[in-house]
Amino acid sequence: MNRLIKKWCKTNLIFRIVFALILGSVLGVFAPSLSGISHLGEVFVSAMKAIAPILVFSVVCSSVAQANENIGKRFRTVLLLYLTSTLFAAVIAVLGCTLFPVKIDLSSVQSVAVAQEAPSSLSEILIHFLKNIVQNPIVSMSSGNYLGILFWAVVIGFSIKQVARETTVQMLADLSGAVSKIVKGIIQLAPIGILGLVYKAVCESGIEVFSNYGRLLLLLTGCMLASVFVANPAIVWFALKRNPFPLIMKCLKESGISAFFTRSSAANIPVNMQLCQRLGIDKDFYSVSIPLGSSLNVTGATITITVMALTVCYSVGMKVDFFSSVLLGLLASISAPGTPGVTGGSLLLIPMACSLFGVGNDIAMQAVGVGFVIGVVQDSFETALNSSGDAVFTATAEYYDRKKQGKAVNYLCDEKEE
Repeated sequence: MNRLIKKWCKTNLIFRIVFALILGSVLGVFAPSLSGISHLGEVFVSAMKAIAPILVFSVVCSSVAQANENIGKRFRTVLLLYLTSTLFAAVIAVLGCTLFPVKIDLSSVQSVAVAQEAPSSLSEILIHFLKNIVQNPIVSMSSGNYLGILFWAVVIGFSIKQVARETTVQMLADLSGAVSKIVKGIIQLAPIGILGLVYKAVCESGIEVFSNYGRLLLLLTGCMLASVFVANPAIVWFALKRNPFPLIMKCLKESGISAFFTRSSAANIPVNMQLCQRLGIDKDFYSVSIPLGSSLNVTGATITITVMALTVCYSVGMKVDFFSSVLLGLLASISAPGTPGVTGGSLLLIPMACSLFGVGNDIAMQAVGVGFVIGVVQDSFETALNSSGDAVFTATAEYYDRKKQGKAVNYLCDEKEE
């Protein structure tokens, strides 16, 4: 048994994931009645979501308690990169809708009832955002509120740095190491989890979603792919002045694939942390930057909100000038970080975006209904874009800081060039 486990762990993880993708797709098409397979994916996602808050809290606490003084510059850089990519995403979405306007039939779509009421204004989103930051740390960990987890982990870490003995700091480091070891074990089970997730996706979506809303899906995914392969590489090249695609492709392969099928940036935090470790990124930096990115790097959500709102306007016969479209994109990029941390959370901001053009809530909620119909594809692309971008920009900020300090930079994602 031990020999089989060792052999499993030594086999290339990406190879195992690709095999799981193929097997899950085949079983979903030819054996859709094996419902038990889908539970494998649910268990895997639940395990990742359960361990991620503990991982973030312990690692951030330990890192802040041991952090050096120069790391603040990297945080400023990565926040700027997150903001820039989000603004680029808004521009791409506006250009996509302007060049390829799409109309959908909203009369046949029922408004959906959602567990959380859609916010009605930007001020409501900002207030909710601030409340999340100072939420009770225990409640934050149990609910997966990473803004609250980060805030209290940083505060407690700084306090420990000021007053604790060396043995306490070492205990935190040991706890962080123990949780990281658990995460490595769970990640080894990723192929089994992805097998279940792919099987469930194939069984649920079929081809109906493409036949009914194919053009809208093409527009959404096209904008997201443009962000991945045009905007993000341009940002990385501008910062590092070198070929960005080895880094982009490595992050897509090792982070984007798992995020695509889990459809949860929170569940993908441990994957991104493992990836950053392999890229040689400073643990004190990525342990904060990655969970921060899961809340603030919302390029996919910005595209979804902008495209869906403009599609609603076109569908009801409204003419939208380019300036108003750009204003919508800016509103989406500002409000997207406040999206609820649930699958399809960005859809809840569509009514607020539509209100910018005077579109009533009833019509806007029909668009939310369309969003939930196509969500199995839209949300997968959105999460893959967001989560892989967290790793891309964390690595970019680290490499940029090293270059600026005149240090040797080892681009582990681009070993052939070295």
